[in-house]
Amino acid sequence: MSHPRVAVGLSAAGIGLLVLVGASAPNENTLKAPVSPFRLPAITGAVSAVMTCVAIVLSTAGLVGMLRAHDRGWSPSPRRLMCVGAGAALVVANLTPVGSSDMASYAAYGRIAALGGDPYVVSPAQLGDGYVGLVSTTWLHTPSVYGPVATWWQEAAAWIGGHRQWLTIWLLMLANAVVFIGSGYLLIRTAEDRVRAGLMWVANPVLIVVLAAGGHLDTIVAGVTVCAVAVARRAMRTGRASHDVCVGLLVGLACGIKISAALLGVGLIWPLLRTGAWIRAAWQVGAAAATLVLLYACYGLHALGPLTAASHLVSAPSLWQGFNHVGSMVVGRQASATATTVLWPMLMLVLAPALHRHIPPASAPVVAVPLALSLAWILAAPWSMPWYTGIAWALAAMAVQGPADWLLIAATSTLTLFHNSGGHGWTW
Repeated sequence: MSHPRVAVGLSAAGIGLLVLVGASAPNENTLKAPVSPFRLPAITGAVSAVMTCVAIVLSTAGLVGMLRAHDRGWSPSPRRLMCVGAGAALVVANLTPVGSSDMASYAAYGRIAALGGDPYVVSPAQLGDGYVGLVSTTWLHTPSVYGPVATWWQEAAAWIGGHRQWLTIWLLMLANAVVFIGSGYLLIRTAEDRVRAGLMWVANPVLIVVLAAGGHLDTIVAGVTVCAVAVARRAMRTGRASHDVCVGLLVGLACGIKISAALLGVGLIWPLLRTGAWIRAAWQVGAAAATLVLLYACYGLHALGPLTAASHLVSAPSLWQGFNHVGSMVVGRQASATATTVLWPMLMLVLAPALHRHIPPASAPVVAVPLALSLAWILAAPWSMPWYTGIAWALAAMAVQGPADWLLIAATSTLTLFHNSGGHGWTW
């Protein structure tokens, strides 16, 4: 499997199967209706489920093989990796989203905003047009849990798409692919190991399956992460306050997309605090906080309300499922849920230092610390989806190869196998 040709063949086969699933919409692993003019006859649920799972396994095996081959001396052209990865991302971006129905929710929130509504109050179910039929029943009555920047991104697509929900989703998919490709270009241009950066991001078949084919906002957060780390590295060399302010602005922007990006901010200031660079840390925190306040001021504090409601959710597979099950029988459901809310951040803080020790010291602190935190969050959080690993992958592409890579691959692939149903319910 570590032979380059075998690994590349496995990756291509995985992406090829995924393309067939997306082109054969609607099925159990895509949205409820096709949104792409490029399509084949629909396939049954059982067939699409098997094809999707096999695609995930093949993509994972291909990625592992390519990384091992690179570790043994295989060094393909970074430009070729860029071209092949970009081509694959654009292909899947022109198909019906696979694995998740989040794109339908994005489009619905954008449509609400484009019509003058407040997506933090109005739910997709209240739209009453063609957008509603594509949204998963799980999120149909849930207002937006995303930040103002994400809402404006969605609103822009919906303003162009109008009543044509397929066009809104298509535009969001294409924009997501452009960010995915752009992030890969920046990673390859700035990384010390350009081949590794290409394999870990733009030519990564697992990420093409998870991020490009699903169109998730986590792609954009990861793109901002790449920019923030690049500026943070420059700030380490120059010590200029302007660079630290820029880092804070980028962290605030990322949090304005998904609030979970706050972990990036913590990871970037921690090395500063450890070295006594208090003023620099203050500049970053102040700029990030000011940016976030200004962004949320456009809607008001009620925009944070849906986040509170979503914070009690538990996904599969999670150790908190068993904990809540036992806790509900012993102390009751409410007390068990409260205990989970309190305990999981503590577990994350315990895991982060342990994971940090498995990241090679040669990796820059502004990369290693956020990577350890993001990995700990993925493992400890009660609600964790495969696309949440986007930030970790972007950071890992800038780090030196180490044991954390295999943990990230295992976590992403396992979560992807559990969450690939296109919003129709779990296939496992």
